[in-house]
Amino acid sequence: MIVTEKDTYTILGDEEDGIKSFASFLEFIIPKAYSEKNLVIDLLKYEKLSLEDLLLFLPVSNEQRAANKSFVIVNKAVHIDRVPEEIMVVPTLGEAKDVIELEEIQRDLGF
Repeated sequence: MIVTEKDTYTILGDEEDGIKSFASFLEFIIPKAYSEKNLVIDLLKYEKLSLEDLLLFLPVSNEQRAANKSFVIVNKAVHIDRVPEEIMVVPTLGEAKDVIELEEIQRDLGF
């Protein structure tokens, strides 16, 4: 796993080539090492990702959001209109940073 620490969030990327195994690994490692972090999951290298593949990340996304932490997936393979509201997917790392900043402001304001 490729880990990039930023000021207000951490980017996690897959250095292998298996979306299912990466999703399973994140379910294991996030509660142990990253539960207190806002997370960006970099899936840009997966250009042929399906909606079903994205939904593999829903359980860990739900856990992070329940703990008042951001969980943003970066990928442009699935059209945003097909992605359910329960999971945040954006096409660029810059947009992921913007989403985290907005969510931090909302949490600070009590929303």
